[in-house]
Amino acid sequence: MERRLAAIVCADVAGYSRMMGTDEAGTHAVFKAHRSAIHPIILNHGGRVVKNTGDGFLLEFASIVGATEAAIAMQLLMVERNHHLPADRAMQFRLGIHMGDVIADEDEVFGDDVNIAVRLESVASPGGFAISAKAYREASKHLTVPLVDGGNHRFKNIRDPIGVWTWTPDGATALAPEHREASALSQPYRTAIVGVLPFANLSDAQDEYFSDGLTEDLIHALSLQSFYRVLSRNSTFAFKGKTVSTRVIAREIDATYLIQGSVRRAGAKIRVTAELIAPETGEQLWTGRYDRDIGDLFAMQDEITTNLSAAIATEIVRAEASAPARPTNDVTAWDRFLKGLSHYYRQTKEDLGTAVGLFREAIALDPKLSIAHAYLATIQIQSIQFGWVKGTREMWAEAMQLAETSVRLDPRSSFAFSILSWAHAMEGHDEAAMDAAKRAVALNPYDMGARGVLGICHFVIGEHKQAIELFSMAAQRDNSDPRYQWAALNAFSHYLVRQYDATLSWAREQLYVNPNHMQALAIRAAALAQLGRTDEATEATGVLMSNYPTLNVDRHLRNFHWKRPEDIAHYRDGLLKAGVPASKLTLVQSDLRRAAES
Repeated sequence: MERRLAAIVCADVAGYSRMMGTDEAGTHAVFKAHRSAIHPIILNHGGRVVKNTGDGFLLEFASIVGATEAAIAMQLLMVERNHHLPADRAMQFRLGIHMGDVIADEDEVFGDDVNIAVRLESVASPGGFAISAKAYREASKHLTVPLVDGGNHRFKNIRDPIGVWTWTPDGATALAPEHREASALSQPYRTAIVGVLPFANLSDAQDEYFSDGLTEDLIHALSLQSFYRVLSRNSTFAFKGKTVSTRVIAREIDATYLIQGSVRRAGAKIRVTAELIAPETGEQLWTGRYDRDIGDLFAMQDEITTNLSAAIATEIVRAEASAPARPTNDVTAWDRFLKGLSHYYRQTKEDLGTAVGLFREAIALDPKLSIAHAYLATIQIQSIQFGWVKGTREMWAEAMQLAETSVRLDPRSSFAFSILSWAHAMEGHDEAAMDAAKRAVALNPYDMGARGVLGICHFVIGEHKQAIELFSMAAQRDNSDPRYQWAALNAFSHYLVRQYDATLSWAREQLYVNPNHMQALAIRAAALAQLGRTDEATEATGVLMSNYPTLNVDRHLRNFHWKRPEDIAHYRDGLLKAGVPASKLTLVQSDLRRAAES
């Protein structure tokens, strides 16, 4: 090994995964043709190709001036090559440029300065490049094109902020909005990177197709959300069959989390095991096992994929929320958001209040951070339903505005559409709620939250059988996500079909997680009253009123916009039978005072 000073250029293709999904063979052939066309430019400026990747390459130059001039020439050539193509077929490179001390070993280069070039590529515009301030200072006096100061950026695993300058040539083809990458978060915020390693086939070689297919399906399912980035098949299948530690693999592909698993067939049954790992510490964050009859192979594979993605996606968000804060004075919107998320997951009244403040700070720092708007809307709705705040017109209006803003900022987020649907459903906008829920499910069929919210839409219009089916599915596959209260929703849906014992079971589940959940306490009291268990209903009402002493039936029902009057009447009947006050007690006291004075 040797150390040397070098200029590094990292490149990838914007929208490559979309293009591969549309035309795999054609996209690969076009990429190879572009790569061949720019290869002479690399050589003419004293560079060499260190490594080709599935959708890009890594270059080394002896001079930062040569590297930057080569980057400009490459991008100008790509403008010409893309000039006559429609936007959906244009292939645009993003380039990251940095210089520094690298370790050279067997024609490859390693080190922090290589990693910085990789990070810079992620913030470059399609068709342009991003160069570190350090490299820009050295190259700027020789450049004939103007660059734009992009300010300081913080990157994962890079200790200090990096100054960034950017350039995009005139005439670079803009990607049409519908063909941009699906990320809701700007690249500096996408801190978590997930790699799905090929599932090991522990059976005969003829079953290899199933383990590989399951891995590919899981990669696809996890990639349909916007909280983190999922590495492509090309990144992880290179390690198939190799005995390499997860820590080494993670560093090689720059993964924050790794998922690995195995598939074993025994007669007519298949067992799939999987685990989510934080490779730097070796901590096992989650593990799951699924035993299934083979039956319809594709249906079984889809069911396992759905279960895996629902469980893993929730655990990754939870892990990111609980990760220790970075020691830095340079506060970003993402820092504020993650800190708010850590409080949100504690699910206490005080922590939700703290989370609200932190999410508002995140939005103030970056008004385009869609996910912060979505979580803030979620807290607004939940705080009303928990009975922790009064459900005023202003609060409901703000929740709706936040949800609408989240969708506008990230129209490919199933979570954003789910929260918008939930807000519409709570306001009695039945058609708008159903439309948003169906959009959420279409965007990510593996999102159990979206399917559960679709259940809310069926629930509020009185289609309780469909609601119970969707709530139960969501509870089975995604019961640990505090964004959704499946147990409480199941309690209500069973109450309205007069299955009171089931109501009590689901209410008990909700109260185990949140003992002060107002709606769970209320529906429990109503169900006990309908069962004729008067003493228990009185006791349950006592617990409800001790937690929420100002509660009365009229005020409580103002927040329920169910379509069927008979559903409202049935719930009201149970509450009154349980002894919940019908209206403000002050009205009764006034009547008594008037009687005494007469």
